[in-house]
Amino acid sequence: MSIFTKVIEGELPAYRITEDEHYLAFLDINPNAKGHTLCIPKKETDKIFDLEADEYIGLMKFSRRVARALEKAVPCKRVGMAVIGLEVPHAHVHLIPLNHMDEMRFEQKVKLEHDDFEKIVHDIREELLKH
Repeated sequence: MSIFTKVIEGELPAYRITEDEHYLAFLDINPNAKGHTLCIPKKETDKIFDLEADEYIGLMKFSRRVARALEKAVPCKRVGMAVIGLEVPHAHVHLIPLNHMDEMRFEQKVKLEHDDFEKIVHDIREELLKH
């Protein structure tokens, strides 16, 4: 069972932003930038391209909706997207608010406090409610 499946099942805490029957979005606890969000399918699948076509398209649509809200909630030039998948054997999309290319490199991390995470979740949820 992956760490993300444990998050889905509530065995591990997470800063959950939104979810539906098939997908979950939550904040990365070791973010590249403020607002760094992970979107995952609830069905545990190791590699993104092993998802069924409809699951892959569903994940992309879900991620797009979250990214659009994220871009409004966290001031940035744009939201970058990355799919790497080496660190957790569960397909996932990184949505990262970008002001500089370095924020996509996964080398420098931003330190945030609990209240910072909670405010980001609140702000993104508010934007999701508008659409």
